[in-house]
Amino acid sequence: MVFFIYRSVYEGPSGKLVRHFPDATVLDWFRRVWDEAGSGDAYEWITRELGASVYGLSTIFETGLPAPRSTAELHRLLEEHLDVEQELRVDEHSVRVLTDDDEVMLAYFFVEDALVAAEPERWAYLLHDGWKLPDVPPGFSDDRSFTSPVTTWTATPAPPGGEGATYAVVLTFYSTFDSMGWNMPACFPGTRLPRLAATLRETDAPIDEWSGELAVLRALVAPGEDEIGPALERCNRWPDFEQDISETYGAHQQAHEIGLRLLQGFAPARGRDPHRTIIRQSEHVAQMAIHIDDYFGYRQWFVFDDVWAAAHPDLAASLLHCGSHWDPRCHRDHGIGECTPPGRQYRPASLPGAGA
Repeated sequence: MVFFIYRSVYEGPSGKLVRHFPDATVLDWFRRVWDEAGSGDAYEWITRELGASVYGLSTIFETGLPAPRSTAELHRLLEEHLDVEQELRVDEHSVRVLTDDDEVMLAYFFVEDALVAAEPERWAYLLHDGWKLPDVPPGFSDDRSFTSPVTTWTATPAPPGGEGATYAVVLTFYSTFDSMGWNMPACFPGTRLPRLAATLRETDAPIDEWSGELAVLRALVAPGEDEIGPALERCNRWPDFEQDISETYGAHQQAHEIGLRLLQGFAPARGRDPHRTIIRQSEHVAQMAIHIDDYFGYRQWFVFDDVWAAAHPDLAASLLHCGSHWDPRCHRDHGIGECTPPGRQYRPASLPGAGA
């Protein structure tokens, strides 16, 4: 079986589209569709076949050349004729592409089921059905451990006597060049999700070094709240995550009061619809697909602790990797300068190179 995965902000709350095809190999898929896709309007044919308008993909079928007979020949044809704005990576079992439409980065993958089975920690989230993540199964023992497979930035020091860890993956962006693979996950060591709200209130960490979304989340946790869900609800009504929020960096009580005042001025604009945002929370995982506008759709926020990650290790590892890199097959561990900025001030000079 061959899987097609499209990471795109245009694909609804999950930000991705997945299709399954019966072909034995990626080469077989290209060979099967080559002549039919190229016999008419290749763009319309590919859109029907894959269920999405995949930027640039139709160009490979418009060459009039014979179908490739080997993976090496497919690689050569893709290198020479596929419209790719950023990177193309091909191996015996996958084709991985990073491109952009001058607005946002987009990535798509053709991958064989054998490779997915060999690397579930890289593909599990990308192939997960829908937006909602599973809960911890009833009776799951929380004595299993989980360690992030990618670099994280530490938001707060571990509190005395704390246990476990909580991770935050916020898939957001503010320009084309940082719109995919530049979201290094945050880690709250010594804090599990039921304790996260209290940790956000009590921390004396330098908030001005945090990402804007987590700084807002911290400010919108109300005094005495035990769960993070209500703060996510308030984040859904935050006026603009691109605005300077340095005034909310102070002590929590002050930051919360300022945050509430800013919420009072919230008026949806540019197609943003808070009613279309999806928020859910269980004991060890919380999610928000926040609706930004009609054109760019949603941004995904995931907050989960090591208990949830230990119950779903492949899903957790894959999700953490999705934040920090566009290519699920990249096996380098990226530092701050190589991949993802932890704070709002850092902006990369260029995209990760082909050797990533």
